[in-house]
Amino acid sequence: MSLRMIDIVLPQEFKNEIETLIKEQNLLDVWDEEVSEGQIKIKVLVPTENTEPIMDALKKRFNSVKEFRMILVAVEASVPRPDEKEEDDKKSEVLSAQKNKEKKRARISREELYADVDMMTRMSWIYMALMILASVVAAVGILRNNVVFIIGAMVIAPALGPNVALSLAATLGDVELTRRAIKSIALGTGAAFVFSAFIGILFHVDTQIPELVSRTEVSFGDIALALAAGSAAVLSLSSGMVTALIGVMVAVALLPPLVTLGMLVGSGQWDLALGALYLFLVNFICVNLAGVLTFLVQGIRPLSWWKAHQAKKAARNAIIIWTFFLALLVLLILLSRHN
Repeated sequence: MSLRMIDIVLPQEFKNEIETLIKEQNLLDVWDEEVSEGQIKIKVLVPTENTEPIMDALKKRFNSVKEFRMILVAVEASVPRPDEKEEDDKKSEVLSAQKNKEKKRARISREELYADVDMMTRMSWIYMALMILASVVAAVGILRNNVVFIIGAMVIAPALGPNVALSLAATLGDVELTRRAIKSIALGTGAAFVFSAFIGILFHVDTQIPELVSRTEVSFGDIALALAAGSAAVLSLSSGMVTALIGVMVAVALLPPLVTLGMLVGSGQWDLALGALYLFLVNFICVNLAGVLTFLVQGIRPLSWWKAHQAKKAARNAIIIWTFFLALLVLLILLSRHN
């Protein structure tokens, strides 16, 4: 069982009220101490899956209090382990009453997820450098028909964060996060395309290379791969188990077609470049469509009801838009094959 510690700072006058409130939640342990004159700190140890309802309840009640602060900390280990600790009858009743809800939630809190995604979406020279380096390595791998080089490029490419951020922004109806995610995707994609096109200008691009040819054709298998990548990316982040392999899966769907597109445009191979463009767009749309759907299935919602209404509308619009563009692209691909 993964755990989180919630540190809560409040004026002393709210001590009895907050103790009453948190006792209604599924807790493992709670401590309190006086941190300064007139202020107390309450530390709550909870299962990761139960952090969101506790934080939501506290935020609803105390967010207007000037000196209120909550800090969420990941717990590496706790002794004795939660499954070894004996629970009294009251705790057992609370656990059994909330058992089904926790099983459905089985994810980190909305606030923790947002913080993780926000950190991965911030623009920096490191992000741009990694996108350019990954593009160069992928281009060399494609030109040499070397799968190992291409996989290495996927490890380097920071494609996970911005795309998951865009899906989360659509799910929450967060305009500011949408703006940052689009900016990161646009700049990263633009840099990768420009450097790939430059490589296409400098070097001979053999259009018979199998690794290149495979990135100029779209199949239903590619659509399934991109949908799986988008869903896996969201599940890995929301469960708190982010791994490099999930980022590789997302990058596999996005970077090789983009690099292939850039090299073909740079070498003037326009017909093949169109196929690479179709593949990149289909993968990009599927990753984000699957991301929004997976967030919705996991019950990611804003706290306030008016924001929840706005988010529901934004998520619905995102699904309609992504589905429309995917259907349009599939139609164009089928027509181009027929011609």
